[in-house]
Amino acid sequence: MDFHQKIVPLSRVEEMKFDKKKKTVLAGGCFDILHYGHLYFIQKARSAGDLLILLLESDAFIQNIKKKKPVHTQQQRAELLAALGYVDYVVLLPLLRKPDEEYEKIVRQINPSIIAYTTGDIQEDHKKKFAQKVHADILLIPYLESFSSSQLITYAPIFRD
Repeated sequence: MDFHQKIVPLSRVEEMKFDKKKKTVLAGGCFDILHYGHLYFIQKARSAGDLLILLLESDAFIQNIKKKKPVHTQQQRAELLAALGYVDYVVLLPLLRKPDEEYEKIVRQINPSIIAYTTGDIQEDHKKKFAQKVHADILLIPYLESFSSSQLITYAPIFRD
């Protein structure tokens, strides 16, 4: 499959039919400045199942919620992620107006077997709640502090304004 076919707008998720015989892992994030910590997370998430779906936050999310300027556009980040062999689908998220309700709807549509996230995730309680609602397992992956995007931006002046 051409990696561009792995990139899916949120509006298409409902029509997608994932093979119920496959163990689907759902994870998400911004994935700006793709680095080893991201690769580690993606590899661990994929190794837990047969299919890995990544929810990719919008540029507006990075700007408005994280209060940072994205280095790469959402489309660029999606292409980088989709080019990785571990990733089966990248779902492009818009800036969600009612995040709790909308994330829950997305999780229900995908109906994953596993929801993966890193230690210290500020949305951990929500992700556990969503997992419980769809009877998914939780995969907690260690956060590699020394490989964070913030660390890279701090120590690599090329990424700063």
